[in-house]
Amino acid sequence: MKTISIVTPCFNEELNIRDCYEAVRRVFEEKLPGYQREHIFCDNASDDRTVEILREIAATDKSVRIIVNARNFGPLRNTFNGVMASHGDAVLLFMPADLQDPPELIPDFVKLWEAGNEIVYGIRAVREEGRLMRGIRGAYYRMLTRFSEIKVPPGVGDFQLVDRNVVERMRQVRDGYPFMRMMTFECGGRAVGVPYTWRARKKGLSKNRAAALIDQGINGLVSFTSAPLRFGLYAGFVLSFTSIAYAVINLLLGLLLYQRLAEPGILTLIVAMFFFGGVQLFFMGMIGEYVLAIYGQVREKPVVFERERVNFDGPSHP
Repeated sequence: MKTISIVTPCFNEELNIRDCYEAVRRVFEEKLPGYQREHIFCDNASDDRTVEILREIAATDKSVRIIVNARNFGPLRNTFNGVMASHGDAVLLFMPADLQDPPELIPDFVKLWEAGNEIVYGIRAVREEGRLMRGIRGAYYRMLTRFSEIKVPPGVGDFQLVDRNVVERMRQVRDGYPFMRMMTFECGGRAVGVPYTWRARKKGLSKNRAAALIDQGINGLVSFTSAPLRFGLYAGFVLSFTSIAYAVINLLLGLLLYQRLAEPGILTLIVAMFFFGGVQLFFMGMIGEYVLAIYGQVREKPVVFERERVNFDGPSHP
């Protein structure tokens, strides 16, 4: 029997965690009876009853495994650590506790994986969320794919089923802040997409606040594109060129209308401020390119620190 690993990160999800477990269990019992199930719940130091409920589930179902972190390390690190702890022949990188990504698609993902695809990724073709957030997400991912050397279709998240070979390639990436949704494509492999509707959360509130989303977005840009640094480089170049043009124009006007424009020395200070500001941005962008290259090589800290693991010495079950 082949084993399919499902990774579910959680933080204060006492309202959703049992529903998530039951939904995945039913999918395997009804649609995937020939496969073993390994459902890994990665708890990010919840302070509600999430871990207590998970212990109750794991006590009766040995295919459920639990990782409890020593503190909250954020959703990206938490999920990646769960993927690295998996043992399945294929791994669903992210099955949200709130079921916004539908578990009903898992059998379709498995079928496409069995057909020879190493990466089966979900495409959020329709999002059940506000127009503003939908527009911001869309603009961000268009920018991310536009400036990255890795080509990723728009609407792709972490809801991906990947082959064990891809997981082992991901293990070789030494990154203290992993951005998995693009890391799989960086590792390479035959890939196919499945469009679906990303559903609205039914219970509880999302723990991914605006600050966390911004932090994750910046991490994706820094990890897989040079867009921020290139922007500083180009902005510095344009600003330097503009300041020079401004200086020339003011010099010509000053010869004719010097006393009408400003007091002596004011124009010189303004031009110098703009010019040197542009030059500084230009060289900071250049230095940043080297800092980024060095930074990518020296990040060696652990992804998370774990408090405990539950059921990792037991077998998986259908």
